[in-house]
Amino acid sequence: MEVCENIFGNSFASPSRSPAKHLSVIVVSVETDLVSWFCSFTAVDFDQLHTFLEIVRLKSFSKAAQTCFRTQPAISAQIRQMEQELGTQLFERFGSRISLTTAGKTFSEYAQQLLDVKRQGFDAVRELDRIPKGEVSIAANEATCVNVLPQVFSTFRERFPEVQLQVIRSYSSKTVQSVMENSVDFGITQLPVQEKRLEIVQIYSDEIRLIVPPGHPFAGVTSVSPEQIVKHRLLLPRSGRTRSRINEYLNLVEDDLKIVMELESSEMTKHFVMAGLGIGFLAVTSARDEILQGHLVGIRLSPLPMVRTIGLIYRKDKPLSKAGLGLIEVIADFARSVQSKETGHVGVRKSSKAS
Repeated sequence: MEVCENIFGNSFASPSRSPAKHLSVIVVSVETDLVSWFCSFTAVDFDQLHTFLEIVRLKSFSKAAQTCFRTQPAISAQIRQMEQELGTQLFERFGSRISLTTAGKTFSEYAQQLLDVKRQGFDAVRELDRIPKGEVSIAANEATCVNVLPQVFSTFRERFPEVQLQVIRSYSSKTVQSVMENSVDFGITQLPVQEKRLEIVQIYSDEIRLIVPPGHPFAGVTSVSPEQIVKHRLLLPRSGRTRSRINEYLNLVEDDLKIVMELESSEMTKHFVMAGLGIGFLAVTSARDEILQGHLVGIRLSPLPMVRTIGLIYRKDKPLSKAGLGLIEVIADFARSVQSKETGHVGVRKSSKAS
Protein backbone atom coordinates (compact mmCIF):
# COMPACT_ATOMS: atom_id res chain seq x y z
CA MET A 1 0.00 0.00 0.00
CA GLU A 2 2.89 2.33 0.76
CA VAL A 3 4.16 2.05 -2.82
CA CYS A 4 0.84 3.16 -4.28
CA GLU A 5 0.55 6.02 -1.78
CA ASN A 6 3.97 7.19 -2.93
CA ILE A 7 2.74 7.19 -6.51
CA PHE A 8 -0.71 8.67 -6.09
CA GLY A 9 -0.34 10.63 -2.84
CA ASN A 10 -3.25 11.22 -0.51
CA SER A 11 -5.73 10.93 -3.36
CA PHE A 12 -5.17 7.17 -3.28
CA ALA A 13 -5.78 6.67 0.42
CA SER A 14 -7.48 3.58 1.77
CA PRO A 15 -11.27 3.79 1.41
CA SER A 16 -13.26 4.25 4.58
CA ARG A 17 -13.85 0.97 6.36
CA SER A 18 -16.84 -0.39 8.16
CA PRO A 19 -16.31 -1.31 11.85
CA ALA A 20 -13.53 -3.80 12.47
CA LYS A 21 -15.89 -6.60 13.49
CA HIS A 22 -17.20 -6.75 9.90
CA LEU A 23 -13.75 -7.23 8.41
CA SER A 24 -12.26 -10.61 7.76
CA VAL A 25 -8.86 -12.02 7.00
CA ILE A 26 -10.15 -12.82 3.52
CA VAL A 27 -11.00 -9.16 2.82
CA VAL A 28 -7.55 -8.04 3.99
CA SER A 29 -5.97 -10.59 1.69
CA VAL A 30 -8.12 -9.41 -1.22
CA GLU A 31 -7.18 -5.79 -0.58
CA THR A 32 -3.49 -6.72 -0.72
CA ASP A 33 -4.08 -8.34 -4.09
CA LEU A 34 -5.97 -5.25 -5.29
CA VAL A 35 -3.11 -2.95 -4.34
CA SER A 36 -0.61 -5.16 -6.16
CA TRP A 37 -2.86 -5.12 -9.23
CA PHE A 38 -3.18 -1.31 -9.19
CA CYS A 39 0.58 -0.88 -8.89
CA SER A 40 1.18 -2.97 -12.05
CA PHE A 41 -1.15 -0.95 -14.29
CA THR A 42 -0.86 -0.76 -18.08
CA ALA A 43 -2.59 1.84 -20.25
CA VAL A 44 -5.42 -0.51 -21.29
CA ASP A 45 -6.40 -1.18 -17.65
CA PHE A 46 -8.04 2.23 -17.36
CA ASP A 47 -10.52 1.06 -19.96
CA GLN A 48 -11.16 -2.08 -17.92
CA LEU A 49 -11.80 0.03 -14.83
CA HIS A 50 -14.26 2.21 -16.71
CA THR A 51 -16.11 -0.86 -17.94
CA PHE A 52 -16.20 -2.35 -14.44
CA LEU A 53 -17.58 0.86 -12.90
CA GLU A 54 -20.23 1.17 -15.61
CA ILE A 55 -21.44 -2.34 -14.76
CA VAL A 56 -21.53 -1.36 -11.08
CA ARG A 57 -23.44 1.86 -11.86
CA LEU A 58 -25.99 0.29 -14.19
CA LYS A 59 -26.16 -3.10 -12.41
CA SER A 60 -26.20 -4.72 -15.83
CA PHE A 61 -23.65 -6.16 -18.26
CA SER A 62 -25.88 -5.52 -21.27
CA LYS A 63 -26.53 -1.87 -20.39
CA ALA A 64 -22.84 -1.30 -19.68
CA ALA A 65 -22.01 -2.78 -23.08
CA GLN A 66 -24.18 -0.12 -24.71
CA THR A 67 -22.63 2.83 -22.83
CA CYS A 68 -19.11 1.50 -23.46
CA PHE A 69 -19.88 0.86 -27.15
CA ARG A 70 -18.87 -2.80 -26.90
CA THR A 71 -20.57 -6.13 -27.19
CA GLN A 72 -21.65 -7.88 -24.03
CA PRO A 73 -19.21 -10.79 -24.60
CA ALA A 74 -16.36 -8.25 -24.88
CA ILE A 75 -17.03 -6.63 -21.51
CA SER A 76 -17.65 -10.03 -19.93
CA ALA A 77 -14.18 -11.01 -21.13
CA GLN A 78 -12.68 -7.86 -19.54
CA ILE A 79 -14.24 -8.69 -16.19
CA ARG A 80 -13.07 -12.31 -16.38
CA GLN A 81 -9.54 -11.11 -17.08
CA MET A 82 -9.57 -8.86 -13.99
CA GLU A 83 -11.04 -11.63 -11.85
CA GLN A 84 -8.32 -14.02 -13.03
CA GLU A 85 -5.58 -11.47 -12.21
CA LEU A 86 -7.10 -10.83 -8.77
CA GLY A 87 -7.82 -14.47 -8.09
CA THR A 88 -11.35 -13.73 -6.87
CA GLN A 89 -14.85 -12.98 -8.12
CA LEU A 90 -16.01 -9.39 -8.37
CA PHE A 91 -19.70 -10.09 -9.12
CA GLU A 92 -22.24 -12.57 -7.92
CA ARG A 93 -24.74 -13.58 -10.60
CA PHE A 94 -28.33 -14.55 -9.83
CA GLY A 95 -29.87 -15.24 -13.20
CA SER A 96 -30.23 -11.83 -14.87
CA ARG A 97 -29.38 -9.99 -11.65
CA ILE A 98 -25.87 -9.19 -10.44
CA SER A 99 -24.39 -7.82 -7.23
CA LEU A 100 -20.90 -7.02 -6.01
CA THR A 101 -19.01 -9.48 -3.87
CA THR A 102 -17.12 -8.20 -0.83
CA ALA A 103 -14.00 -8.06 -2.99
CA GLY A 104 -15.97 -6.28 -5.72
CA LYS A 105 -17.14 -3.59 -3.30
CA THR A 106 -13.60 -2.99 -2.12
CA PHE A 107 -12.31 -2.98 -5.68
CA SER A 108 -14.94 -0.47 -6.82
CA GLU A 109 -13.82 2.06 -4.22
CA TYR A 110 -10.20 1.84 -5.35
CA ALA A 111 -11.18 1.87 -9.02
CA GLN A 112 -13.18 5.06 -8.61
CA GLN A 113 -10.31 6.75 -6.77
CA LEU A 114 -7.82 5.79 -9.46
CA LEU A 115 -9.99 7.07 -12.30
CA ASP A 116 -10.55 10.28 -10.35
CA VAL A 117 -6.78 10.72 -9.94
CA LYS A 118 -6.29 10.09 -13.67
CA ARG A 119 -8.92 12.70 -14.51
CA GLN A 120 -7.35 15.21 -12.10
CA GLY A 121 -3.93 14.61 -13.65
CA PHE A 122 -5.26 15.16 -17.17
CA ASP A 123 -7.07 18.31 -16.05
CA ALA A 124 -3.91 19.66 -14.41
CA VAL A 125 -1.83 19.11 -17.56
CA ARG A 126 -4.47 20.70 -19.78
CA GLU A 127 -4.57 23.66 -17.39
CA LEU A 128 -0.79 24.03 -17.80
CA ASP A 129 -1.30 24.47 -21.52
CA ARG A 130 -3.97 27.12 -20.92
CA ILE A 131 -2.18 28.91 -18.06
CA PRO A 132 1.49 27.79 -17.98
CA LYS A 133 2.95 27.28 -14.52
CA GLY A 134 6.15 25.88 -13.09
CA GLU A 135 9.72 27.13 -13.33
CA VAL A 136 12.16 28.22 -16.03
CA SER A 137 15.86 28.39 -15.14
CA ILE A 138 18.50 30.50 -16.89
CA ALA A 139 22.28 30.66 -16.40
CA ALA A 140 23.90 34.00 -17.21
CA ASN A 141 26.77 36.20 -16.13
CA GLU A 142 26.26 39.21 -13.90
CA ALA A 143 26.44 41.85 -16.64
CA THR A 144 23.73 40.06 -18.63
CA CYS A 145 21.59 39.73 -15.50
CA VAL A 146 21.83 43.47 -14.90
CA ASN A 147 21.63 44.84 -18.44
CA VAL A 148 19.50 42.40 -20.43
CA LEU A 149 17.37 40.14 -18.27
CA PRO A 150 15.34 42.79 -16.38
CA GLN A 151 13.72 43.97 -19.63
CA VAL A 152 13.20 40.42 -20.88
CA PHE A 153 11.81 39.19 -17.57
CA SER A 154 9.44 42.12 -17.26
CA THR A 155 7.84 41.23 -20.60
CA PHE A 156 7.87 37.51 -19.78
CA ARG A 157 6.15 38.11 -16.43
CA GLU A 158 3.34 39.97 -18.16
CA ARG A 159 2.73 37.06 -20.53
CA PHE A 160 3.31 34.22 -18.05
CA PRO A 161 2.48 35.50 -14.55
CA GLU A 162 2.29 32.01 -13.01
CA VAL A 163 5.78 30.90 -14.10
CA GLN A 164 8.67 31.30 -11.68
CA LEU A 165 11.96 32.45 -13.21
CA GLN A 166 15.20 31.26 -11.67
CA VAL A 167 18.47 32.98 -12.59
CA ILE A 168 21.77 31.25 -11.84
CA ARG A 169 24.83 33.49 -11.99
CA SER A 170 27.45 31.80 -14.14
CA TYR A 171 30.52 32.45 -16.27
CA SER A 172 30.43 31.75 -20.00
CA SER A 173 32.13 28.32 -19.95
CA LYS A 174 30.04 27.21 -16.97
CA THR A 175 26.87 28.41 -18.70
CA VAL A 176 27.40 26.07 -21.65
CA GLN A 177 28.25 23.22 -19.29
CA SER A 178 25.13 23.81 -17.19
CA VAL A 179 22.91 23.74 -20.27
CA MET A 180 24.54 20.59 -21.60
CA GLU A 181 24.20 18.86 -18.23
CA ASN A 182 20.52 19.86 -18.22
CA SER A 183 20.90 21.54 -14.83
CA VAL A 184 19.31 24.69 -16.34
CA ASP A 185 16.80 25.16 -19.15
CA PHE A 186 18.57 28.03 -20.90
CA GLY A 187 21.85 29.90 -20.91
CA ILE A 188 22.81 33.39 -22.07
CA THR A 189 26.43 33.63 -23.16
CA GLN A 190 28.87 35.13 -25.64
CA LEU A 191 28.87 33.63 -29.10
CA PRO A 192 30.10 31.69 -30.94
CA VAL A 193 29.46 28.44 -29.10
CA GLN A 194 31.03 25.37 -30.70
CA GLU A 195 28.73 22.74 -29.17
CA LYS A 196 26.64 21.35 -32.06
CA ARG A 197 23.94 19.93 -29.78
CA LEU A 198 22.84 23.43 -28.81
CA GLU A 199 20.23 25.65 -30.42
CA ILE A 200 21.25 29.33 -30.54
CA VAL A 201 19.13 32.48 -30.66
CA GLN A 202 21.17 35.65 -31.21
CA ILE A 203 20.07 38.43 -28.86
CA TYR A 204 22.26 41.46 -29.54
CA SER A 205 25.78 42.63 -30.33
CA ASP A 206 27.77 45.38 -28.67
CA GLU A 207 31.35 46.59 -28.48
CA ILE A 208 34.02 46.03 -25.86
CA ARG A 209 35.93 49.24 -25.27
CA LEU A 210 38.69 50.56 -23.06
CA ILE A 211 37.10 52.31 -20.06
CA VAL A 212 38.89 55.25 -18.42
CA PRO A 213 37.92 58.03 -15.98
CA PRO A 214 37.19 61.50 -17.45
CA GLY A 215 40.56 62.98 -16.43
CA HIS A 216 42.68 60.22 -17.96
CA PRO A 217 45.06 61.06 -20.87
CA PHE A 218 43.04 58.69 -23.12
CA ALA A 219 39.75 60.47 -22.39
CA GLY A 220 40.14 62.79 -25.38
CA VAL A 221 41.19 60.23 -28.02
CA THR A 222 38.91 58.26 -30.35
CA SER A 223 40.84 54.98 -30.34
CA VAL A 224 43.84 53.30 -28.71
CA SER A 225 46.25 50.53 -29.66
CA PRO A 226 47.81 47.75 -27.54
CA GLU A 227 51.13 49.61 -27.64
CA GLN A 228 49.48 52.65 -26.01
CA ILE A 229 47.47 50.64 -23.47
CA VAL A 230 50.49 48.70 -22.20
CA LYS A 231 51.91 51.85 -20.58
CA HIS A 232 49.02 52.08 -18.07
CA ARG A 233 47.83 50.08 -15.08
CA LEU A 234 45.19 47.55 -16.08
CA LEU A 235 42.15 46.14 -14.31
CA LEU A 236 41.20 42.90 -16.09
CA PRO A 237 38.44 40.32 -15.69
CA ARG A 238 39.63 37.30 -13.72
CA SER A 239 38.28 34.82 -16.26
CA GLY A 240 35.68 34.28 -18.95
CA ARG A 241 35.27 34.82 -22.68
CA THR A 242 35.96 38.58 -22.50
CA ARG A 243 39.26 37.93 -20.67
CA SER A 244 40.28 35.46 -23.39
CA ARG A 245 39.60 38.02 -26.09
CA ILE A 246 41.51 40.73 -24.19
CA ASN A 247 44.47 38.35 -23.85
CA GLU A 248 44.43 37.76 -27.62
CA TYR A 249 44.23 41.50 -28.28
CA LEU A 250 47.19 42.26 -25.98
CA ASN A 251 49.20 39.19 -26.95
CA LEU A 252 52.00 41.10 -28.73
CA VAL A 253 52.69 43.27 -25.65
CA GLU A 254 51.99 40.59 -23.06
CA ASP A 255 55.43 40.78 -21.43
CA ASP A 256 55.05 44.50 -20.72
CA LEU A 257 51.54 44.49 -19.26
CA LYS A 258 50.92 46.16 -15.89
CA ILE A 259 48.01 44.17 -14.46
CA VAL A 260 47.27 45.59 -11.03
CA MET A 261 44.02 43.70 -10.34
CA GLU A 262 41.93 40.84 -11.68
CA LEU A 263 38.27 41.44 -10.87
CA GLU A 264 35.22 39.20 -10.65
CA SER A 265 32.56 41.46 -12.17
CA SER A 266 31.89 44.38 -14.49
CA GLU A 267 30.42 46.35 -11.58
CA MET A 268 33.72 46.12 -9.69
CA THR A 269 35.61 47.15 -12.83
CA LYS A 270 33.46 50.27 -13.29
CA HIS A 271 33.82 51.44 -9.70
CA PHE A 272 37.55 50.73 -9.51
CA VAL A 273 38.17 52.62 -12.78
CA MET A 274 36.12 55.59 -11.50
CA ALA A 275 38.22 55.48 -8.32
CA GLY A 276 41.40 55.90 -10.41
CA LEU A 277 42.88 52.48 -9.62
CA GLY A 278 43.50 51.68 -13.28
CA ILE A 279 41.83 51.35 -16.68
CA GLY A 280 39.80 48.37 -17.88
CA PHE A 281 37.75 46.80 -20.64
CA LEU A 282 33.96 46.64 -20.64
CA ALA A 283 31.11 46.10 -23.05
CA VAL A 284 29.39 49.40 -23.84
CA THR A 285 26.04 48.11 -22.56
CA SER A 286 27.63 47.37 -19.17
CA ALA A 287 28.82 50.97 -18.74
CA ARG A 288 26.20 52.87 -20.76
CA ASP A 289 24.77 54.86 -17.83
CA GLU A 290 28.18 55.84 -16.46
CA ILE A 291 29.34 56.94 -19.93
CA LEU A 292 26.18 58.99 -20.53
CA GLN A 293 26.54 60.62 -17.11
CA GLY A 294 30.19 61.52 -17.75
CA HIS A 295 31.63 59.28 -15.01
CA LEU A 296 33.48 57.10 -17.52
CA VAL A 297 34.77 57.38 -21.08
CA GLY A 298 34.67 54.49 -23.54
CA ILE A 299 37.44 54.40 -26.17
CA ARG A 300 37.32 52.20 -29.25
CA LEU A 301 40.12 49.66 -29.69
CA SER A 302 42.29 49.77 -32.79
CA PRO A 303 43.11 48.60 -35.37
CA LEU A 304 39.73 46.76 -35.31
CA PRO A 305 36.83 47.20 -32.87
CA MET A 306 36.21 44.30 -30.48
CA VAL A 307 32.57 43.27 -31.01
CA ARG A 308 30.84 40.67 -28.90
CA THR A 309 27.56 38.89 -29.64
CA ILE A 310 25.27 37.57 -26.91
CA GLY A 311 22.92 34.67 -27.52
CA LEU A 312 20.41 32.37 -25.85
CA ILE A 313 21.37 28.70 -25.88
CA TYR A 314 19.40 25.54 -25.13
CA ARG A 315 19.64 21.86 -25.97
CA LYS A 316 18.21 20.80 -29.32
CA ASP A 317 16.88 17.57 -27.82
CA LYS A 318 15.23 19.21 -24.81
CA PRO A 319 11.41 19.13 -24.80
CA LEU A 320 10.32 22.70 -24.06
CA SER A 321 7.25 23.68 -22.09
CA LYS A 322 4.90 26.37 -23.33
CA ALA A 323 6.62 28.75 -20.88
CA GLY A 324 10.04 27.80 -22.29
CA LEU A 325 8.86 28.46 -25.83
CA GLY A 326 7.41 31.73 -24.57
CA LEU A 327 10.80 32.79 -23.20
CA ILE A 328 12.40 32.18 -26.60
CA GLU A 329 9.69 34.30 -28.21
CA VAL A 330 10.17 37.13 -25.69
CA ILE A 331 13.95 37.13 -26.22
CA ALA A 332 13.51 37.09 -30.01
CA ASP A 333 11.20 40.12 -29.70
CA PHE A 334 13.78 41.83 -27.49
CA ALA A 335 16.51 41.13 -30.06
CA ARG A 336 14.39 42.62 -32.85
CA SER A 337 13.70 45.73 -30.79
CA VAL A 338 17.42 46.19 -30.07
CA GLN A 339 18.25 45.76 -33.73
CA SER A 340 15.53 48.24 -34.70
CA LYS A 341 16.91 50.84 -32.26
CA GLU A 342 20.45 50.36 -33.59
CA THR A 343 19.20 50.76 -37.17
CA GLY A 344 17.35 53.92 -36.15
CA HIS A 345 20.46 55.32 -34.51
CA VAL A 346 22.48 54.61 -37.64
CA GLY A 347 19.87 56.40 -39.70
CA VAL A 348 20.00 59.47 -37.47
CA ARG A 349 23.77 59.62 -37.67
CA LYS A 350 23.70 59.37 -41.43
CA SER A 351 21.11 62.12 -41.69
CA SER A 352 23.06 64.50 -39.44
CA LYS A 353 26.26 63.82 -41.34
CA ALA A 354 24.59 64.56 -44.66
CA SER A 355 23.25 67.85 -43.37
